[in-house]
Amino acid sequence: MRILTGAAALRRVDELEARGSEFATLEPKVRRIVEDVRRDGDRAVRQYAEKWDGLARNRGLRVPEGELAAAWATAPARLRVSLREAAANIRRFCHWQRPQEWQRTSGGVTLGQIIRPLNSVGCYVPGGRHPLVSTLLMTVLPAQVARVSDIRVVSPNPQPEVMAAAHMLGVRDFYRIGGAQAIAALAYGTRSIPRVDKIVGPGNQFVTIAKKLVAFDCSIDFLAGPTEALILSNRGRAEFIAADLVAQAEHDPNAIPVFITTSKHLAYAVKTTVKRLTESNPTARQAGARNGSVLLARSQKQAVEWANRIAPEHITVEREDLASIKNAGSVFVGDYSAQAAGDYASGPNHVLPTAGAARFRGGLTVMDFVKVITVQELSARGLERIGKTVTYLAETEGLQAHAASIRARCPDA
Repeated sequence: MRILTGAAALRRVDELEARGSEFATLEPKVRRIVEDVRRDGDRAVRQYAEKWDGLARNRGLRVPEGELAAAWATAPARLRVSLREAAANIRRFCHWQRPQEWQRTSGGVTLGQIIRPLNSVGCYVPGGRHPLVSTLLMTVLPAQVARVSDIRVVSPNPQPEVMAAAHMLGVRDFYRIGGAQAIAALAYGTRSIPRVDKIVGPGNQFVTIAKKLVAFDCSIDFLAGPTEALILSNRGRAEFIAADLVAQAEHDPNAIPVFITTSKHLAYAVKTTVKRLTESNPTARQAGARNGSVLLARSQKQAVEWANRIAPEHITVEREDLASIKNAGSVFVGDYSAQAAGDYASGPNHVLPTAGAARFRGGLTVMDFVKVITVQELSARGLERIGKTVTYLAETEGLQAHAASIRARCPDA
């Protein structure tokens, strides 16, 4: 990690603020995959799944429920206990998040909102060297709390631990596919895989670009990029700060670990500790060398300003700075709020915006799986009370029929 001060630190903040997702090179290739699946359905999905996902020719796209049940039955006891505890915490937090229906009446006008779940969602769980059971929990549980009736999970070459977690949550529709072909199948549907209303969950660049391409035909959560960790502290413990930066950096060689402080002593202590902790973690070491920064601010005001400009996926702050944080995917407060706790079991979601998207939204929540629908009921007196305003504004916009629809009920409007 580099320690930057003055103009160099400002340039780094400018670079991070301007970061985005670069898809130009891969987009034509992903577009072909999406179009193939949209045109040829299961045949194209299977072709790509056999080529890239390790799908055997004699296996179906859908994982039988018996296979999911067997994965749970043979799972180690410690895994089952851990999954249950994490799921309970996440589910409880999701219940706290649920938006409420309400109704208010004033002057003959009754207004309110009703909450309705989406009919169907697709949850993407990445494959890879290790089973990402946490991503399955973080995408399926809020959908269940929102009362989505059809929840479909896709995951390339799913490992037993992921299938065990799916069984524990009662997932029935699980498909052993991934990549752009899985996103296209969920968005447009095939004979084997019904289309969904929304797709959620992180993935590689192919997944992210495919989500971008289908976003006008199927809702998505957001476009996820490499992990980002920012810690803002002047008196924290260097060991804790470095541990969190390294923890998030081990996700991806392109991860962005950043420490902002006004303390020169702490800056050098964190840099030294990060170097030591990454000696045995090549992925984190590569991320730190490529994107890691320690930014020395002149004042706490400047430090907070930099943090908000960067709009990180994860940020750790002292309690007195919490009110000043405007842009972040998820906020962790104090020394013992390890960012890894949020990745697994504290309750809030770990599917979070990256590449500056925290400027305009937070992480995945129950609200991503529901529709807030407004309701209005006007009595004759209520319509008469606002009738003249409506007709005047309608005529101002040249919409005579709008005005006439009011006067049909209220001739004096």
